[in-house]
Amino acid sequence: MTSSLATVAYIGATILFILSLGGLSNPETARRGNLFGMVGMTIAVLATVLGPRVTAAGVPYIVGALVVGGSIGLFAAKKVQMTQMPELVALMHSLVGLAACLVGFASYVDTSTVFATPAEKAIHEVEIYIGILIGAVTFSGSIVAFGKLSGRIGGKPLLLPGRHWLNLAGLLVVIWFGREFLNAHDIASGMTPLLVMTVVALLFGVHMVMAIGGADMPVVVSMLNSYSGWAAAATGFMLSNDLLIVVGALVGSSGAILSYIMCRAMNRNFISVIAGGFGGGAPAPKAAGGAAEPQGEVSPISAAETAELLRESKSVIIVPGYGMAVAQAQHTVFEITKLLREKGVNVRFGIHPVAGRMPGHMNVLLAEAKVPYDIVLEMDEINEDFPDTDVTMVIGANDIVNPAAQDDPGSPIAGMPVLEVWKARTSIVMKRSMASGYAGVDNPLFYKDNNRMLFGDAKKMLDEVLGALKA
Repeated sequence: MTSSLATVAYIGATILFILSLGGLSNPETARRGNLFGMVGMTIAVLATVLGPRVTAAGVPYIVGALVVGGSIGLFAAKKVQMTQMPELVALMHSLVGLAACLVGFASYVDTSTVFATPAEKAIHEVEIYIGILIGAVTFSGSIVAFGKLSGRIGGKPLLLPGRHWLNLAGLLVVIWFGREFLNAHDIASGMTPLLVMTVVALLFGVHMVMAIGGADMPVVVSMLNSYSGWAAAATGFMLSNDLLIVVGALVGSSGAILSYIMCRAMNRNFISVIAGGFGGGAPAPKAAGGAAEPQGEVSPISAAETAELLRESKSVIIVPGYGMAVAQAQHTVFEITKLLREKGVNVRFGIHPVAGRMPGHMNVLLAEAKVPYDIVLEMDEINEDFPDTDVTMVIGANDIVNPAAQDDPGSPIAGMPVLEVWKARTSIVMKRSMASGYAGVDNPLFYKDNNRMLFGDAKKMLDEVLGALKA
């Protein structure tokens, strides 16, 4: 393949990637967007492998790497459950960061590159330094995010004394050794500052994500998505690959925009999320004389009683959460929805932007169960309708329906917009137990007079509700 033909293929792939992002912005076009992305990536890989920069001797190694990587990806796609998708995404981000680091070190020790001027050499070394910096932060941060999302690391933020000063000190060290790296006279002398910076960047990535609490993890996922894009763009600069630069910039900018949208949805400042300290793994103990925990008794309800309430309703709003994903109950939810709609009940879904463990988690689950897109509404679209709703069913959600966000200024989630399910005539919360949510915050909703608790595994209880409705 000639250089000109490879460039044309790269342009075509770039257009397909842009169309893919546009398609993924809407559930109805998401499938088409995925198809555009797959075709674009196929074209990009073929253009790279068959392009003028790859020699015939290198093709077998590339093909072997593609077979190994493709096999791992195929295995993961078949074995990983929908509830494990957030941690899988975080793990994939870590691989992008690791690739940026490895490419950076390989580019630095590559003696075959000849520079026309000292300025050109300096620019290349800046690209290497920044690329490894972003890649190392992305790699270690994503590994910690994987641990938190998979439950291997607790959701409580690790707040070290003087953590902001530690971050500032790390930044100064990175700048200082960057100067030393650029002034190095040979590869051996430049390797030491490069390695020191890499270690500092790895530690910063760990510290950054460890300081972020459980309630902010969806923002962390989108933030790491942005970082992985910038790491890919940096890799493109190091390899002089225009497609990597463009695609990395697309992923980086779209991830940054998504992070901003997520922060707005949580009434959070992006910088404060990075600084950490929001959302713990367990409720903090109350000091003597401090704010009282929610008081009252919960009112349990049976599956048969739930079915009776749904049957007599004219309007029902279902709020799915991570518990629905864990129980794999989305298909039963669709069967109940279909049955109620056939009986003339107006059934809709209310989706909070940070429901689940990653952006769009609930939307993907409902789409998998073939729930119609037009009845799946965002929080801003449906919040005003709760007062006119007969029954709201909360399936495994907690923090996103917590009235303390509005009523308790001292709550860790104070100011976070929530779905106002308690304003319906009757709210039914499905949970295994009275445990707090991922943010570790108590929920006064459970004790409200118009709330009922349906305890048990979501799939099992919904099957009983469906059976009672059919009976």
